[in-house]
Amino acid sequence: MAVKFWEKTSTTEAAPKKPKGFLREWGDAILFAVVVASLIRWATFEAYTIPTPSMESSLLVGDYLFVSKLHYGPRTPQTPLQVPLTHQTIWGTNIKSYSDAIQLPSYRLPGFSEVTRGDVVVFNIPFESEHPADLRTNYIKRCVAVAGDVLEIKKTQVFINGQPLANPPQMQSSYYLQVAEPVRDKVFQDLGVTDSNTPNGVPQAQTTAMGPAYVVNTTSTIAAYFKQQPFIKGVVEEVAQPGQAESEVFPNNPDYPHSTPTAAFPWNRDNYGPLQIPKEGQTVELTPQNTAIYQKIIMRYERNEGVTYANGVLSQNGKPLTSYTFKQNYYFMMGDNRHNSLDSRYWGFVPEDHIVGKAVLIWLSVDPYADFFSKIRWNRLFDVIH
Repeated sequence: MAVKFWEKTSTTEAAPKKPKGFLREWGDAILFAVVVASLIRWATFEAYTIPTPSMESSLLVGDYLFVSKLHYGPRTPQTPLQVPLTHQTIWGTNIKSYSDAIQLPSYRLPGFSEVTRGDVVVFNIPFESEHPADLRTNYIKRCVAVAGDVLEIKKTQVFINGQPLANPPQMQSSYYLQVAEPVRDKVFQDLGVTDSNTPNGVPQAQTTAMGPAYVVNTTSTIAAYFKQQPFIKGVVEEVAQPGQAESEVFPNNPDYPHSTPTAAFPWNRDNYGPLQIPKEGQTVELTPQNTAIYQKIIMRYERNEGVTYANGVLSQNGKPLTSYTFKQNYYFMMGDNRHNSLDSRYWGFVPEDHIVGKAVLIWLSVDPYADFFSKIRWNRLFDVIH
């Protein structure tokens, strides 16, 4: 006989969970979205826009880009105390979006590739001093020389290790278009020749040493077209002559924008070098002649302690430095608009830890000078960047 001694019967049911309130529901959703967007932005792709003509005609003012962090590897944050999805300021204000009370060492996770010659690269400008390195203003230029290369420019042509570097197909230079009478605006608009200094983007005639002329930045193909036009008297390319020192170029201006320019090197924007690009592990002898080249690297970029500079001599803890071994790789960047680009020719090398990513795709392009119905440059949408 089966005997059932005792069984407890529950007389109460588990209380149902209280549903989330409207504000908490939305708060959780927004928090999740911010976290996911921040991770995507940090580790994969980030959107950028082109604000200046320094890369024309390869990239135009008003191009919106996707920049890949995957190619070179994402960097771990150096400045962790920051409002998510911001850069230097909170959206629409001048309020600083970060605190530099905590600064961490920055490391780069593995990427798909190394920075190579010809890559269009986004990086933090190294000469900026008002922000931490990972929050400095973003620049976009083309890498023309990598660590260990010897770079030289002869009459606008870049040479790497003694060999001419292939020029970007849409590379621009400055030309004087000599005229007897004004040229119609539509001629420049149809050819895509712009001037960012004019309200409508159309070049204006000037009085020059060559007489009335338009000073334009354009490609050699369009310059050749102008030569064939009856309304153009002559086309003269603006090229600096070899041996004519420009005090503005690096290292004549060794600590741009803080140093006093000199003419120590007979270099200019069109005739430059030879200059070797520093490489991790490379040791150089320091002399009064080359100290200006390495001054910023040793004093700031590689975070050495106790380094001072006086009378052309670098010292560490009071002892003059006679040699130095580089801690990271460096790169030389130039704009495709060669005569309208503030690039490595003026402020020097880009440290590897300042590299943000590789520009890979134009997802939108807006013409700032066009009327409402022609604003979108449809032919540039989803163009792969070369």
